[in-house]
Amino acid sequence: MMAKINTIGILTSGGDAPGMNAAIRAVTRAGICNGFKIKGIYRGYDGLINDEIKPFTTENVSGIIMQGGTVLKTARSMEFKTPEGRAKAYANLQKEEIEALVVIGGNGSLYGAMEFAKEHDICCIGLPGTIDNDLYGTDTTIGYDTTLNTITECVDRIRDTAQSHERIFFVEVMGRDAGFLAQNAAIASGAEAAIIPEDSTDVDQLAQFMERGIRKSKRSCIVIVSESPKCGALYYADRVKKEFPGYDVRVSILGHLQRGGRPSAHDRILASRTGVGAVEAIIQGQRNIMIGIKNNEVTYVPLSEAIRSDKPFDKKLIKVLDELSI
Repeated sequence: MMAKINTIGILTSGGDAPGMNAAIRAVTRAGICNGFKIKGIYRGYDGLINDEIKPFTTENVSGIIMQGGTVLKTARSMEFKTPEGRAKAYANLQKEEIEALVVIGGNGSLYGAMEFAKEHDICCIGLPGTIDNDLYGTDTTIGYDTTLNTITECVDRIRDTAQSHERIFFVEVMGRDAGFLAQNAAIASGAEAAIIPEDSTDVDQLAQFMERGIRKSKRSCIVIVSESPKCGALYYADRVKKEFPGYDVRVSILGHLQRGGRPSAHDRILASRTGVGAVEAIIQGQRNIMIGIKNNEVTYVPLSEAIRSDKPFDKKLIKVLDELSI
């Protein structure tokens, strides 16, 4: 028999994402509405290990739905990756009488929750909080829509300079190992090309893009590039400088600019629905799942599936960009 759950702990882990505060608010208020005690865990898994845990009321989450970042703070914990660190974390959960843990984060954070649940008797529920949109089982992740809009606005501004100076700009965006941000930002901003992991660009493809621009007398172009330690925006810019020296090339790496800002209405609603869904899942006796939204319906995805399955990338988006960038 599973022990009755009276207290829910909430933490945010890994990279921050717009909408995390909306998710914290939703879990807190839905939990209290359904008779649970709520405790906020500060600084992610590190805070769990160091017992940075405080009771949460509705007042703690008042006025935070529109704020970016996370009021619970976040961190990447090396100690939690060890069995000893997870044992410390579990001891603190027991001390605080927390029987269920809601983890808001991305791939690494939910992997940590899965390992934690394997070793200790704790109900773990994940919420998909990552700008990368790379978790399987949910149409979008908390923070993705806001980040996509931020990138689009930045590229709109960069285009003004690109056109004024007749330059080619390579704009590098985040995304980890997924090209969702780059591809959709390219379509939304009217960029001429996107270089993403799902569609590796070789010499011929780059040459084709450049020749097409020349044929149209397009002296200014925008290329969106997914971040990569080996083949990022700087790599492709250097190639163009060497292979097409007649062009003026610039690079803009958006970096952490993409993560901040007020969450969009979409991300606030997604965070609110999944936060309420987490509490409903706990009431139903669900364990070790991620709450997602699929075809506008709340869905439960095993943590192992959410982090290990490759999220399908719609290759038709590549064709859309190719046809619209001529």
